[in-house]
Amino acid sequence: MNEGFNFHTQYHLVELLGRKARNPEELLTGIKTVPASCIYYHTHRFLQQHHYLSPEPPNDFAFWLMEILHLRGLGEEFLSVDTVSYCNLEKLRRDFVNILEDYISKNGENADCIPGFEFHFMACKTLVLPLPYTAHNLEEFAQMLRKVSIHSLYFHMFEARMRLGVPDNDFSQWLKSMGEERLAHEISKLDPYNITLENLRQKIIRKVECRVQD
Repeated sequence: MNEGFNFHTQYHLVELLGRKARNPEELLTGIKTVPASCIYYHTHRFLQQHHYLSPEPPNDFAFWLMEILHLRGLGEEFLSVDTVSYCNLEKLRRDFVNILEDYISKNGENADCIPGFEFHFMACKTLVLPLPYTAHNLEEFAQMLRKVSIHSLYFHMFEARMRLGVPDNDFSQWLKSMGEERLAHEISKLDPYNITLENLRQKIIRKVECRVQD
C-alpha cells in the first residue's frame, strides 16, 4: 500500500567549536577529533548555502588548503573526494585523515598560515520539520515539489544519504517502493556538482512529468 511521500524541511544551527588549525598537521588533529557534524558542515554546507551560484563547489578544507596555504596539490586531493557520494561520515573522515597522514609522512610542507587566516572548525545541528505536503502519486509529487523550499529539496536529496546510511535519496527510495525503478534510478544519477539546486528541482520535475505522460 502506498502511504505517500511526506515532505520535510530543515534548518541548521551553526556552532563555532573554538578550535582552529594553522597548518596541515593541526588540520589533521582537528579532523580526527571534531564531532561528525563538523565534518558534515565543512563538506556539505556549500551545496545548500550557494544553491543559486555556479556549481562544482570545493569543500571548506580544500578551499583553505588551496587558497590560504597555497598547497594546491594537497587541496586538489581533498577536492577530488566526492563527498556527496558518502553514506557514512566516519568513512569520509577516515579518507581525509589518510590524505593528510600520507602528505605529512612524505615530509610535505607544514608552514603556518598568516595570522588571522586560520581554519576555524564549525559544526551544525539540524532541525527537521514536517511540511503540510503529502504526495500519493507522481502527479501530486511533481506539484508539491514545485511548492517546497530549496531546503526541503536539499534535505531529501543530500542529507538522506547520511541519515539513512544508504547510497540513495528519499525521492528514489519512495519511487522504488511504488515500482518506479527506472525513474528512481534516473533521479539517483543526477549530479549535484553540475547543476544548481534550483536546476536540480526542475530536472526532477521534468523527469517525473515525462513518466506521467508515458
